[in-house]
Amino acid sequence: MISPLLILAQAAGHATEAVAAHGEATNGITKITQEFGISWPFLLAQVLSFSIVAIVLWRFAFKPVLATLDERQQKIASGLRYADEMKAKLDAAQTESAALIKTAQLEATRVIDEARKTAKEFLDKQTQETSVRANEMLVKAQQAIELEHKKMLADARLEIARLVVSTTQRVLAKELTDSERSRYNDAAARELASV
Repeated sequence: MISPLLILAQAAGHATEAVAAHGEATNGITKITQEFGISWPFLLAQVLSFSIVAIVLWRFAFKPVLATLDERQQKIASGLRYADEMKAKLDAAQTESAALIKTAQLEATRVIDEARKTAKEFLDKQTQETSVRANEMLVKAQQAIELEHKKMLADARLEIARLVVSTTQRVLAKELTDSERSRYNDAAARELASV
């Protein structure tokens, strides 16, 4: 089987010979090619081989490599965008956290102030209640003293009345009847009550 490159090289050789026959202008090119040892069929075969290798390399090597490079660049760009987004989210989260901390501090201060106010009100209320209780106890104690005083006076009056009757009985040296004794006791009690 004949190689397509060989056929192309022979065709190129025949084309060169046809061109050389056309005139002396081409004779000068032929002389240069002969002096430098350039063979047109091999030159065209090499150009064709290079083109085929370039196309194959482009299709099967450069394109996948370029696609991989593009994919990596996209991934890098995506990673950078993601990093920027995360940085923005982090900044937003830090700002929100600072705001929450400030709000919590204000709330804590408010709660502490309310607790202090409530404690002061409770203390004032307890102080007032204690004062009222103390006054009530003082009043009750005074009332109890007055009652005790009245009772003591009443007991003393009865005892004095008994002593007056007893003394009167001795002074008169006679025996009194129950009705007389009762009458003297009542009279003595009235006398003492009016005093």
